[in-house]
Amino acid sequence: MSSVALDCDLQPMQLDDLPRVMKNERRSYTHPWTEGIFRDCLKSGYECWLISCVNKVIGHGILSVAAGESHMLNVCIHPDCQGHGFGKIMVEHLLTRARIKKAKRVYLEVRPSNLVAYKLYENMGFNEIGVREDYYPAYVGREDALVLALELLSKQ
Repeated sequence: MSSVALDCDLQPMQLDDLPRVMKNERRSYTHPWTEGIFRDCLKSGYECWLISCVNKVIGHGILSVAAGESHMLNVCIHPDCQGHGFGKIMVEHLLTRARIKKAKRVYLEVRPSNLVAYKLYENMGFNEIGVREDYYPAYVGREDALVLALELLSKQ
């Protein structure tokens, strides 16, 4: 991991952070979430987190937790900041939050075309458990989602 990632800060997302969140989201994804989706996540009490470096928001993560399970809904790092370990820091943080909330497992979906994200999740212990056909919008048609899961072992 680059020493750059050591200078980051994690903090809960607030409504007034949404302009910066949307800027990163739009730069990172061909089919970004809408501001309304982020507002709904905040209003629903989901785990919504920002990662900042030198007081600049460079990414975000969203996690829902209910009934002993959690779902990593969105992990985004600005393209200019990718490859420095920030994504791993965010995912580790969301896994910690899932454990704190007593989740026993974490699920997520990832595009098969997003090999960097897939490798990150695989290296962190996630296993592929299924496919959701035509899950994501794409430039032409739809793209499947690979469903990954991680069993959370309680730390003794």
